[in-house]
Amino acid sequence: MVVIGLFATALAFAMHSTMKTYGFAAWVVVVVISALLFPGPFLQLGPIKGVDSLTFLIQVAMFGMGATLTHSDFLRVLKMPKGVVLGFLLQFSVMPLLGWTIAALLRLPPEIAVGVILVGSCPGGVSSNVITYLAKGNVALSVTMTACTTLASPIMTTSLMYLLAGRSISIDYFDMFSNICLTVFAPVIAGLIFNALMNRWKLGGAAMDRYLAVIAMIAICLICGIIAANSSNDIKQVGPILLTAVLLHNLLGYLLGYGGAKMFGMNEADSRTIAIEVGLQNGGMAAMLATKVLKLSSAAIAPAIFAPVMNVTGSLLAAWWGRSNTDTTKPLL
Repeated sequence: MVVIGLFATALAFAMHSTMKTYGFAAWVVVVVISALLFPGPFLQLGPIKGVDSLTFLIQVAMFGMGATLTHSDFLRVLKMPKGVVLGFLLQFSVMPLLGWTIAALLRLPPEIAVGVILVGSCPGGVSSNVITYLAKGNVALSVTMTACTTLASPIMTTSLMYLLAGRSISIDYFDMFSNICLTVFAPVIAGLIFNALMNRWKLGGAAMDRYLAVIAMIAICLICGIIAANSSNDIKQVGPILLTAVLLHNLLGYLLGYGGAKMFGMNEADSRTIAIEVGLQNGGMAAMLATKVLKLSSAAIAPAIFAPVMNVTGSLLAAWWGRSNTDTTKPLL
């Protein structure tokens, strides 16, 4: 009855003209709570183990993201280099260092701490583009930042994990690098090629983008559910302290991303965009690396909590910013 009630609530959010802003976050929360209450269906998806399907689901989500990109998204780096470079640097400095610092201050167990650092070392989340749009941010900058950080993740994520977590656990640099290339880099490139072919043949269009977005969101929800189900017992044991760590990580990411953009004189729209890009992480990728590469189920607990938390906080932040009447084109300083 609880699950049915949650699904009905999420459906009502999605159909309501005002509350649909929180629709995606509501679905993520519903799936995660369902997975914690009834992990069985998520641990065994028909003949396939849930954990074994993580890589495929992430590839689907990454392909969906890549299929919405064009070469112009990368050419924008030349048109708005300041925002892209600043966002890139904040993404791969603020979140990894925050993860390491929070884990140390809260004295998290080593394997749990590795998961927090891993979340911080991953690129921006796939849902950041939608949340940026709702927050009246710069969607073009958001898309370009997500694409750039994702394509750089084989080197950046692997190097950051080696530097920040290499003393706690043994990290096979080349194994992690190759897995990120296979799971993240290759599907994005495949999506780019697919989009280029569809445009050349004059197929697809807005309808195709909507279908791909829906498929990507379903994949993200399933990823969150599988991660939560696989770590359900551990989450119940370390939930409160880890929830504190995740909230601090996520909220300070928004704050420092926004503050960093403000320091360098970015306008309001760009500052919101950078804040969202920095605060939202690719939790599915973190969970896949924790289970498949690091072979640490405990390290997947942080991504299991971070994924639904960031979508809820991101949706709330977007709704608040979206209702503001601030001129987003003016510089902050």
